Amino acid sequence: MMQATAFWRVPGPRGELRAESLSEPGAGEVLVETRFSAISRGTESQVFHGRIPVSEYQRMRAPFQQGEFNAELKYGYASVGCVLEGPPALQGRDVFCLFPHQDRYVVPESAVVPLPDGLSPRRAVLGANMETAVNALWDAVPLIGDRICVIGAGVVGALVAALASNTPGTEVCLVDTNPQRASLAEALGVTFREPDNAPTECDLVFHVSGSPEGLRQALMLAGNEARVVEMSWYGTEQVSVPLGQAFHSRRLTLQASQVGHLRGDRAVRWAGSRRLALALDLLGDARFEALLEPDCAFADLPQVMPEVASPGSDVLCQVVRYGPDTDGFDDSRRSA
Repeated sequence: MMQATAFWRVPGPRGELRAESLSEPGAGEVLVETRFSAISRGTESQVFHGRIPVSEYQRMRAPFQQGEFNAELKYGYASVGCVLEGPPALQGRDVFCLFPHQDRYVVPESAVVPLPDGLSPRRAVLGANMETAVNALWDAVPLIGDRICVIGAGVVGALVAALASNTPGTEVCLVDTNPQRASLAEALGVTFREPDNAPTECDLVFHVSGSPEGLRQALMLAGNEARVVEMSWYGTEQVSVPLGQAFHSRRLTLQASQVGHLRGDRAVRWAGSRRLALALDLLGDARFEALLEPDCAFADLPQVMPEVASPGSDVLCQVVRYGPDTDGFDDSRRSA
């Protein structure tokens, strides 16, 4: 049996590293040595603090999760590593896998997606977040010339704004209560506004702030017969939405978007890993380096996770490094 080390959430809440035993890879399996993973702050904060409703235990399960929500749990879905053993076509290749924070693991060959040529393994940790953003654009269908607001300049909101700005003629504004997010918007090539100065009469509004106040503002910014796409997930929190004001007279549409479910006309053609492969291709855009925080070492994750998951945290994509920083890409943002 091979040995590995994994990060576990335990009641408290707190985190700890635990030894894991791995079987040798069999036919159709690969052994992956992790190079980087990332904390998907929105979901992993809810998981870390035990805020997953019992009704969502099955729908919220990550592909390689171990343990149960609100108890001892190994969770995560943003891992990039190198294939050490497996089919010849994959040996030595860097791959993305929806696996928890762990330094090596054995999974079916079908569970990994090779990185496109030229994509930094470090930036590739954004793969799952980009997949969420892609799905949101499919749900929303932005049109040429639309005025678009994205409320919430976290990782997913920033990715949505960047993708939406690629539609010809669109005016895209990233809205956040933190004025320091203006530099992020500039790096992504979109406008930034604080809530009090956000544009109104929008054709399309994405809400990604995770706060009920943000959702209420999204409805206020939408123009007549416009669509508000709700991407935030509130866990066990009850959310009040003002549907009694001008919601009906303005004929607004409030639409859910969730990465685990594809729109019907997409589901028939985008099964399996095709959507994730697209997300990784899109990450070839160097603008997305602006979303990556300086690395923390995997050994420090038990101390780092409570900080990242805290309510006052302003972290974007926390990158976790598993070994020497040798991905071969020049990145001045990287920590020592």
